[in-house]
Amino acid sequence: MNSAVWKKLIRNKLTLLSCMMLAVMLVLAVFAPWLTPHDPNYIALEHKLEGPSSTFWLGTDHLGRDILSRLIYGTKISLGIAFIVMVLIIFVSVVVGTISGYSGGIIDRVFMRFCDLLMAFPSLILSLAMLGILGPGLANVVFAMVMSYWVWYARWIRGMVITAKQKNFILAAKIAGTPSYKIILMHIVPNILPPTLVLATLNLGSMILSISGLSFLGLGIQPPMPEWGAMLTDSKQFLKSNPMLMLYPGVCILLVVMAFNFIGDALRDAFDPRQERMEVK
Repeated sequence: MNSAVWKKLIRNKLTLLSCMMLAVMLVLAVFAPWLTPHDPNYIALEHKLEGPSSTFWLGTDHLGRDILSRLIYGTKISLGIAFIVMVLIIFVSVVVGTISGYSGGIIDRVFMRFCDLLMAFPSLILSLAMLGILGPGLANVVFAMVMSYWVWYARWIRGMVITAKQKNFILAAKIAGTPSYKIILMHIVPNILPPTLVLATLNLGSMILSISGLSFLGLGIQPPMPEWGAMLTDSKQFLKSNPMLMLYPGVCILLVVMAFNFIGDALRDAFDPRQERMEVK
């Protein structure tokens, strides 16, 4: 990331605020075992549904578990799963999309037909179907999310590779006898990674929403693991009597999704050459 991009990002106060908020969330996620005041899974029925106090800062849930501790651990789980899923999606889509776009021919045609098949179903519906077959659980959620979303990224990357391989410096490298794998690794992949990372940042918020939604439906992370979507499921029966139980994880999801969206928009504008030309004018 060059200095011009950094200057554009720094000038955007909303982006800085979003980065600060995500930095706090990441600190909470990494140091969750040391920052939680209580065991997030410890059940104390004598303290169930208590309000905020000096012992339980945000109160307790229907099983007497500390809400603040569960929110902090939920940060670790929700963000961690979203990052793992996105890294796997980017890896698979870059490999498949690059090979398909650069090779062309029968490989590209087979890939396109496979993409058409998977893209005929909405990604969330496909995830639900896979989890209905495989069953709920952390590993199955990661597998279902990767298998449902990678094809969209791979097809988009394929289009960028087809455009990139027609540029003069790629044609010059081919004429010079540079092996295909070197052209891909040294010229094509570095050119497609920045926009791919911007797209991934934009979609991390949607990924967290999807993971939380699966947990809310009972097909994602299972109790007693403190995940934000699972916390919403546990507390929905107390919506009228104790609405704060749903408000806390809902606000966490809202803030993280908004932060990723703001940062993704800022990165898109910073890497957009048309925006740079407009500023020069």
